[in-house]
Amino acid sequence: MAERRKLSNWIGGERRPPVGGQYLDDFEPATGELLARIPDSGSEDVELAVAAAAKAFPEWSGRSLQERARCVERLADMVAERAETLAGIESADTGKPLALAKEIDMARVEANLRFFAGAAQHWPTEAHDMGAAGLNYTRREPLGVVALITPWNLPLYLLSWKLAPALMTGNCVVAKPSELTPLSADALWEMAFEAGIPPGAINLVHGSGARCGQALVDHPAIKAISFTGGTRTGRMIAAAAAPRLIKTSLELGGKNPALVFADADLDQTVTGLVRAGFTNQGQVCLCCSRILVHENLKEALTQRLADAVANLTVGDPNLPDTDQGALISADHQQKVLGYIDLAGKEGGRILCGGNALDPDGRCRQGYFVEPTLISDLPTDSRLHHEEIFGPVVTIQSFASEDEAITLANSVDYGLAATVWTRDLATAQRVAGRVQAGLVWINGWLVRDLRTPFGGMKDSGLGREGGRWSLEFFTETKNVHLPSGF
Repeated sequence: MAERRKLSNWIGGERRPPVGGQYLDDFEPATGELLARIPDSGSEDVELAVAAAAKAFPEWSGRSLQERARCVERLADMVAERAETLAGIESADTGKPLALAKEIDMARVEANLRFFAGAAQHWPTEAHDMGAAGLNYTRREPLGVVALITPWNLPLYLLSWKLAPALMTGNCVVAKPSELTPLSADALWEMAFEAGIPPGAINLVHGSGARCGQALVDHPAIKAISFTGGTRTGRMIAAAAAPRLIKTSLELGGKNPALVFADADLDQTVTGLVRAGFTNQGQVCLCCSRILVHENLKEALTQRLADAVANLTVGDPNLPDTDQGALISADHQQKVLGYIDLAGKEGGRILCGGNALDPDGRCRQGYFVEPTLISDLPTDSRLHHEEIFGPVVTIQSFASEDEAITLANSVDYGLAATVWTRDLATAQRVAGRVQAGLVWINGWLVRDLRTPFGGMKDSGLGREGGRWSLEFFTETKNVHLPSGF
């Protein structure tokens, strides 16, 4: 488990205390107890980190792809060897069940590292033969120093998703994890230097978004910003980066629909919707927090789903039978409870859950909320339109496919959707009409790291994954060779 301690920044391969000497508290969500104190870094710390990255850039970018891949592969090996320890750190810092942290988060960290170590080596370049006029060939060159800013819900999972392609394309990194979940990034950085990644190639600064994150976004030497987090913060980053015309990748929020048609397999659908709605306490940007079900199936689905959700076990993340852990913070717990309270005022019917929870034992002061299912809300309810990011799922019915599409597309977000039907034509037609960057048919979160990941509308800008990540972290250059040269 993560120990209560004082963290430092990682700058130029060394632990460095914050220049201003200020620290923030990091609390364990499941217990409410202090886990660690982390640097409250500001512009001076960011300046040191960016300078260290710039100094390391010629050496790291000058290494061959194979040399960089060996470092990243060694890091993947170390993640696999220390998965138990890393999962314990992640579970303590996020409140998620320990089993989930190990089986999903750590497995994906290892997979991210291995995938991009291989993908970069097999990424083909292009050549265009002009006959007597010569030959054009394409070069892809690293950008330089890039910023990675990552959220609290999947801390190491999403950091590795950005770190691996940035390093494999020859860039040097300054990363800022969420101040709510700093511990696993600190552990990864220590391992990275053991794996042979040179000092300065990766740098880690802790702190708040307002001070540390803003200083990183505003730094003139940063050549690209890859951000995952809230839409409001994403807009601010886009506005700050626009005058410098630097690359931004913004993976933002979601209010994802699950469209359930009358012919859906009820057993398969209920199992899938429980997973899609409540994994990681609903704190996943891809979670389906809106269920849109055909009116002929609503009663049967609602009863089955309410029973399944009510049977989820909420409690100590360390216990093997725990399905749902704690929310990330006391403030977030109150935000989620506020939406549930609003549902009652709007006439919504709470089918299960709806309350804060105080588990027995060490978790009595933790930030728990029962998994909650709500129906009969008005169409314009804020619960149907705003990202709650917690264990709260609403149910609406529809009478036709057109109505289902209208409801699905009625929100400002467009990240993901699921479609539940036995009819192939319906599945393909609806997938084409729904406004979402990712659509799953009769499933949820089936990921292929080669495919594009990202959303439409307020859910973001750009795509990550496979060649899209490699392209983001590189500059494309065409070189012409004259014939007979």
